[in-house]
Amino acid sequence: MRSLIAVLLLAAPTAAAQTFPLDAVLAAPFPSEILAAPKSNRVAWIVNAKGVRNIWVAEGPSFTPRQLTKYSVDDGQEIGSLAWSPDASTLVFVRGGAANRSGEIPNPTSDPVPPDQAVWSIPYAGGEPKKIGEGSSPEVSPKGDRVVWSSRGQLMAAPLDGSARPAALFRMRGAAAGMNWSPDGSRIAVASNRGDHSFIAVYDLNAKSVRFLDPGVDRDTAPVWSPDGKQIAFLRMPAEQRVLPFGPRRSAAPWSIRVADVESGKAQEIWRAQPNHGSVFQNLVAAQQMWWTASGKIVFPWERTGWKLLYAVPARGGETALLTPGKFEVEYASLTPDAKALLINSNQDDIDRRHLWRVSPDSGSPELLTPGKGIEWAPTMLSDGQTIAFLRSDARTPAHAAIRMPNGEVKALMPVEGFPSKAFVEPQAVMISAADGMQIPAQLFLPANHRPGQKHPAVVFFHGGSRRQMLLGYHYGSYYHNAYSLNQFLASRGYIVLSVNYRSGTGYGMEFREALNYGATGASEYQDVIGAGLYLRGRPDVEPNKIGLWGGSYGGYLTAMGLSRASDLFAAGVDIHGVHEWNAGIRTFVPDYNPRESADSARVAYESSPIATVNGWRSPVLLIHGDDDRNVAFSQTVRLVEELRRLKVEHEIIVFPDEVHSFLLHRNWVTALQATANFFDRKLKN
Repeated sequence: MRSLIAVLLLAAPTAAAQTFPLDAVLAAPFPSEILAAPKSNRVAWIVNAKGVRNIWVAEGPSFTPRQLTKYSVDDGQEIGSLAWSPDASTLVFVRGGAANRSGEIPNPTSDPVPPDQAVWSIPYAGGEPKKIGEGSSPEVSPKGDRVVWSSRGQLMAAPLDGSARPAALFRMRGAAAGMNWSPDGSRIAVASNRGDHSFIAVYDLNAKSVRFLDPGVDRDTAPVWSPDGKQIAFLRMPAEQRVLPFGPRRSAAPWSIRVADVESGKAQEIWRAQPNHGSVFQNLVAAQQMWWTASGKIVFPWERTGWKLLYAVPARGGETALLTPGKFEVEYASLTPDAKALLINSNQDDIDRRHLWRVSPDSGSPELLTPGKGIEWAPTMLSDGQTIAFLRSDARTPAHAAIRMPNGEVKALMPVEGFPSKAFVEPQAVMISAADGMQIPAQLFLPANHRPGQKHPAVVFFHGGSRRQMLLGYHYGSYYHNAYSLNQFLASRGYIVLSVNYRSGTGYGMEFREALNYGATGASEYQDVIGAGLYLRGRPDVEPNKIGLWGGSYGGYLTAMGLSRASDLFAAGVDIHGVHEWNAGIRTFVPDYNPRESADSARVAYESSPIATVNGWRSPVLLIHGDDDRNVAFSQTVRLVEELRRLKVEHEIIVFPDEVHSFLLHRNWVTALQATANFFDRKLKN
């Protein structure tokens, strides 16, 4: 009976704690891909409500939200790539995920009839979606008569209303990407990837001919039309030997911007990055990487100062102007309908959040649009040129669609209802010292019932990526939106939680992101893992022998590093689809990678892996993985389990058949994160 009472006490929260069910917070709808229409002050966005994905729309002046599609099952089929027709009467979208290298579309429900990935259209007024054709990345013609998309690397076309079967627009070697219609709808520019090089190709729909713009041996990408349709600007990345992932890259042969005459195909360089800082191109989290403004300037991101900022250069060449000066990162940008300004989000003046700004390519001096403690992203200007739609969250409110009215008032398009916001805690920004002395930013979650002198078990969270930054509130990525919910849940259960923005992550400049010896080149982030554990052990409110750690993907890698090298510091861990051997991890992204061809770097990669020090692993671990993971091969967990069995290390396993990396089924997220919390309760609480 005493043991039963102990179990019940373990499961029950303390009387003073403010608790809530984990599945209740994971059920909060998650929005994505908000997009303004070219007219009628309409806006559309995607909502994932407990795994059921649908398109929602609203229209001014009332902006009453309306569900447009009527999907009703948690089947793991994603919706994305929203595109409006020019008259705003039709929306085009993609349903279904991308194929793996075997050509298999994600099928996490193991449906005997495999799903496909296809382009669909639906009237704004409502009705049943119409399938246009299999493929992805649709772009609607400025004339509104047809849609073009990519299928198996080729361009397909069909009438927007689906009245005719799709047909190949033209045949081209390589794989097409980055489609961009000319302003008059008579031509399409596309990047043609040929493996070790790529070209900018322009297809003329009237002449049914293809012209390559200034072809060479480099990687040409990101074509952008001039407003008059006579020129195209594009990026040129110099040819270089293969660069392997998961290691610092601070300099390279500088990239450049070229402008080509469409009729002749001839181009000239109008701008070139300087050596060292900024010589490696770093993209924004946006579909476009350059914008041709109404005043004839090209706006682009550059890391010249060691921070990713926006610059402008005249399309004819000339002096380059810094538009967003300071020590911060511009993350996203979109051009206003009149092409006279850009809307951006960045962590300017608020390093651990994101806010919206408006910047002119002619005057600079960004204007802050959303001050406060919120987190805002993905701004899109409505057709009135004044109202801005975007997505936002904060420390206690999950992500939702919102609008900023012309008078500056911000209101939610879909308010989050019935959410236990009052039970949440405000995370604190803290700085910890890594084992090698480097200062590492983090967020600290203290339980609501935290009292001086009272000791708590503690958990460290490591995000994936590693090119990510966790924030002082709900994250804009669905994966980390769920992770934030779990960290809040653990805090409500009496844990002190430390979310670590370890080196090689974004948000803190190039030198932090391109940290020396990180990842497969030396695992320098392990110093941050140790620093996080020692920080918690040194706190008077932490039980020093009850510190756990968890994370997914790259965070799973760091969890495994902590357990294999410091089981005396970390009492338990949850490793979700983590990388356990770097040479195998590199091969996932570079299939023809052969460690024997670079024996020295392959040896360092192995020594930077948890599997190299697995003999030191003593603490219990929960392993979670989907076996159709396209980012981290399932074999990584298979091999680790083999070693743990040999060492007789206590471990538990949860496997999701046919599930991918970022779980597509809501019920799998609930299972994985609830199991994580339960595992820590069993291993870190008496």
